[in-house]
Amino acid sequence: MIIHLPKNITHTYAHELSDVIGALCIDQPDQFVLVMNHSVKQLPHQLQDVAVNYWIFDTDMQLSSRQYNPHTHRIPIGDTYIGGDQQNQIMIAGPCAVESREQIEQSCQMLVQQGIRVLRAGCYKPRTSPYTFRGLGEEGLKLLAEMREKYGLLIATEMRDATHADKVIQYADIVQIGAKAMYDHGLLAAAGQSGKPVILKRGFGSTLQELVNCADFIMSCGNNQVILCERGIRSFETNTRFTLDLCGVAWLKQHCNLPIILDPSHAMGHAYGIADLARACTAMGIDGLLIETHPDPANAQSDAPQQLNHQQFKEMYQSLQPLAKAIKKTLI
Repeated sequence: MIIHLPKNITHTYAHELSDVIGALCIDQPDQFVLVMNHSVKQLPHQLQDVAVNYWIFDTDMQLSSRQYNPHTHRIPIGDTYIGGDQQNQIMIAGPCAVESREQIEQSCQMLVQQGIRVLRAGCYKPRTSPYTFRGLGEEGLKLLAEMREKYGLLIATEMRDATHADKVIQYADIVQIGAKAMYDHGLLAAAGQSGKPVILKRGFGSTLQELVNCADFIMSCGNNQVILCERGIRSFETNTRFTLDLCGVAWLKQHCNLPIILDPSHAMGHAYGIADLARACTAMGIDGLLIETHPDPANAQSDAPQQLNHQQFKEMYQSLQPLAKAIKKTLI
């Protein structure tokens, strides 16, 4: 249940009421928002005379539900937006990981030439094996900050765990929570308190309900700037890395009020299929794409098979333009 209380009551009284009924209290500019478990089906009697409005839910997808807010949240991305009434599809692209100054500079130059606004690159990599490259850490974050200053790109990068969450939040323009960390409540809370846009990737073994519950966790900490990312789920198929759940995306678009982007790079796992998947995703009218591209994929230190070289990326990006235009979207 979500309950709205008027802003003309005191902060102390609002929080006293939330404590009495066992609710979470979120301070918003124009009201106090109390959130209770979805099992509550009647307005608590303590709030009968003070509640402005309330909503009853069947699941704990509450703050992120179109039943509560039917309009897609408008998320600022630099000087523009995705979601809301903006018909924008954002392209977020770059290498899997920051490896060197030369590599990341070449990536920035290519993105700027294409008119792309957001660079993605990891500095703390959640690798499956402890014997593989796990990122440059804060050195990589400093390189990204230099590139932002030099090229004017926004930076999207991942928090792997709570040991460096504060550093990533300090340097990043867009904070990413990866699939392997989707359930990490420490990271969800840090993202919720960051005041920055957050890309929340769906865990590859997670249901849609679990994904939106994690989004609600971030929003319950006061940050509504959450972008959901479908990046493929594990199925019985072994010829592709994962299975991109476009049916799930259609469900999210119908029921969830958050922007949705897709990551075909991790779903496919092979460079040859990424352009086709990107076109299919664009045609669905989603809010953006997350694509891995590297100046020399064969020598990439992580995710080499799935990273497009720069020429492949340019060709794919140009092929998306007429598709976006056909569905009255603007690729940015």
